Amino acid sequence: MSEKHLDFRIDYSKLKIFDEFNTKDFSYPIVLSSPHAGSVFPPEFLENTVLTEHELKVSEDCFVTELVRKASDAGIPLLSLNIPRTFIDVNRDKIELDDTMFFDAPQNKDLNSRRCRVGLGVLHRIVYPNKDIYDGLLSYEEAMERIENVYEPYHKRLKQLIDKCVRKFGFCFVIDCHSMPSMICNIMNESKMLDFCICNLFDESCPPEVSQKLYESLEKPDFRVEFNRPYAGAFITFNYCQPRKRIYTLQIEVNRSLYMDEQSYQKNKQFQMVAEHLSQSILDIGHFLLDFKK
Repeated sequence: MSEKHLDFRIDYSKLKIFDEFNTKDFSYPIVLSSPHAGSVFPPEFLENTVLTEHELKVSEDCFVTELVRKASDAGIPLLSLNIPRTFIDVNRDKIELDDTMFFDAPQNKDLNSRRCRVGLGVLHRIVYPNKDIYDGLLSYEEAMERIENVYEPYHKRLKQLIDKCVRKFGFCFVIDCHSMPSMICNIMNESKMLDFCICNLFDESCPPEVSQKLYESLEKPDFRVEFNRPYAGAFITFNYCQPRKRIYTLQIEVNRSLYMDEQSYQKNKQFQMVAEHLSQSILDIGHFLLDFKK
């Protein structure tokens, strides 16, 4: 990366930060979050990246919001970020900033973290396969504006929906919805490719019977489902899990090759089937939780 300064600003007045669906009437004690499906790139960002939109989309959870819309339409609130994670990743702690990315980083703050060191903090430095997003250094002030205008509003609204769910039902299950590259689903060198991963922080984020119910729903008719591999959960799963307040979390990962072409970023013929199956599995959890409450 060069030492040139990329000192630009985003016009947030032209951006719709997130969409929300069916957030007025809750039929089930579930809140759905889709933090990585955003595809609306701020034009000022595109002007200052060395990558094309096509190259940037490799980090995107394409169509994940659509995959769970049927479950949402049945009475489950859904919050979906419109801004891509390559611009800002709301599924990271906001302190996960890499000071080497900025020409004016504060000297009195230790901004590094493990994810930052591999280029995947709250502001990504790279996309697969280790391609730099920028050819220069960013403004720290501009990074703070991303947090203020995108990160904070998303988490503020997510918390409001969770609180509303707890007030109505006495508890809430946050299901954070994601997709995973098929190559990751092959790394375990097993006979059948992984289709779904249920991430529950190794049984720490929710009661095991809920995870098991989701497992049983997802594996029908012939899908391979694993717990906590290759992922166990990320920031939203960890940060919003508060069992003492009866707030629980799960993260669902869907193999992208099940429903899309990973090279062209187009839906495949199985898209509708996968969407119906995933949505029905979420609704199965919803019905289970209504009985679970009793």
